[in-house]
Amino acid sequence: MREEQSELMRVGFIGAGRMGAPMVRRLTEAGHVVRALGRTEEKRQAVAEFGATPVADPAAVVDGAEAVVICLFTDEQVRAVADTALLAAIPSGAVLIVHTTGSPRTVEHLRDLAPHIDVVDAPVSGGPHDIAAGEVTLFVGGPADAVRRVQPVLTSYGSPVLHVGALGAGQKVKLINNTLFAAQIGLLAEAAQLAGSLGVDEAALLAALPHGSGASRALDNVVRAGSTAAFVSAVGEFIGKDVAVIRQTVAELGTDLGALNTLVDAGLGR
Repeated sequence: MREEQSELMRVGFIGAGRMGAPMVRRLTEAGHVVRALGRTEEKRQAVAEFGATPVADPAAVVDGAEAVVICLFTDEQVRAVADTALLAAIPSGAVLIVHTTGSPRTVEHLRDLAPHIDVVDAPVSGGPHDIAAGEVTLFVGGPADAVRRVQPVLTSYGSPVLHVGALGAGQKVKLINNTLFAAQIGLLAEAAQLAGSLGVDEAALLAALPHGSGASRALDNVVRAGSTAAFVSAVGEFIGKDVAVIRQTVAELGTDLGALNTLVDAGLGR
């Protein structure tokens, strides 16, 4: 059983969209005081319905905040929002939490620009329904003290919250996780082709495999989608973005995906 939250925090939130909206709701339900960015009247109304205070200006979001959460889709969006002016406006000693899955270089860049705050990367594994239930997995990288200080925020919607190392480690673990997931989808696509060549219908294969030693979470997702092609069509954009980032990241570090490379391409339908 999760421990009771003992500390309420002032939280600034940027990115109350598909993934961020249930985070904001969970934060306010836990008793945290949340200001959330809403650039349009419609967005501000939605933020208010979540129980947060809507503001139109990013600087107003971070004013007085002890923790600032950014939950956007790409590195480019994070860098555009968390510019020098915004970072300077975050109070000294606060913690910036970045949930966006992307390059470890981005959070390192933010840390270098803002030495007066701590930066924590905490990419998520799961979807909006997991966040709404308080059960999304968080892979967290950053200084141990900073991670400890923002536990009341992270555990409002995350379980388990896994501190996997220094700043950037959360991104690396999430990118490896998604690469492995794409490779598993590639294996399933190859298995479906093998089944077809042997005269076994893919639907029959997917109905049978969950009961054997080939069962996996990836397989469960494909079964729900109805076929490997349907699942790749649904999630290929998200997985493809993450795989592109890890390919770039490992290249910068002087290595590659090795044997995973071919399977990842198969998993992305290439």
